[in-house]
Amino acid sequence: MKIILDAMGGDNAPEATIKGAVKAIKEIEGEIILTGNEDIINKKVKEIYGKETIQEISDRITIYNTTEEIKMEDIPTQAIKNKKDSSMVVGFRLLKEGKGDVFVSAGNSGALLTGATLIVGRIKGVDRPAIAPMLPSYKKGVMLVDAGANTNCKPINLLQFAQMANVYLKKIYHIKNPAIGLLNIGTEETKGNELIRESYKLLKKEAEEHGINFIGNIEGRDAFTGEIDAVITDGFTGNVFLKTVEGLGRLVKRTLTESLKKNIGTMLCALPSMPSIKRFSKTMDYKEYGGALFLGVQKPVVKAHGSSDEQLFYYTIKQAANFAKSGTVDIIKKEFEKKT
Repeated sequence: MKIILDAMGGDNAPEATIKGAVKAIKEIEGEIILTGNEDIINKKVKEIYGKETIQEISDRITIYNTTEEIKMEDIPTQAIKNKKDSSMVVGFRLLKEGKGDVFVSAGNSGALLTGATLIVGRIKGVDRPAIAPMLPSYKKGVMLVDAGANTNCKPINLLQFAQMANVYLKKIYHIKNPAIGLLNIGTEETKGNELIRESYKLLKKEAEEHGINFIGNIEGRDAFTGEIDAVITDGFTGNVFLKTVEGLGRLVKRTLTESLKKNIGTMLCALPSMPSIKRFSKTMDYKEYGGALFLGVQKPVVKAHGSSDEQLFYYTIKQAANFAKSGTVDIIKKEFEKKT
């Protein structure tokens, strides 16, 4: 198992990527290949660990030297085509050439999607790949597809999102019959815009053939009840939904923390409840679920959150290893071969 990690991608790179890799390598089987500027990476290693090179920390972490970096403000297509020696493009190339089993990056989302599509390639039969993060839900997680890759969709895209989510949840989370719902403003068949109404009809018609447990329309408030395993929507709506959930989570955590620390009385009263509060905080923490998968491309690609810290990279690397080992991509390929 070889995990390729874009060491220069993300707001906190390369420090966070290095720390995450060092922490994760202790718990995974295989190697981690860091793509990025070797001098910058080793300089940071010396600052953090007092070692000259990262291989002094672990002989299972290596660096593939690159000289360019794709910035968050870069135009995706131009960046992929012009920055051929960037940490992201080189990572994709290594993945395509079979020199790694999965690629992880917290870099420019548009460039990551463009690179995954143009360099690695779409699975035959998949019209559009999708971003699929896991979000906290009651006593488990819920998958959101699409979370921002495709702002304009057709009903066939949403059907394919459901197919890919269905395969992933069965293979990785061992859910026998994942409950998959279509995000809407109401549960009735007649609710929603034209895209959602037509997608509902298509999903209802095709669900049985593809082995999808389609439970119909769901509202946003129903997504976290623990009764739903995947929420299907277009990328525009999905991204707004995702960012709203993240913002609400931060609000809850901040408000709870301030309330408990308001004065000596509230702090003393909170002490007996600290184990429960910590469990609650852990349940609400999206970092526990790692990054977002790119479903629909020829090889495993994982998008880490742009603001990922050491802990989130650690979780994302472990998630990426499980994704690659599971053979989910090959199963998705077989699913779509049935229709081609």
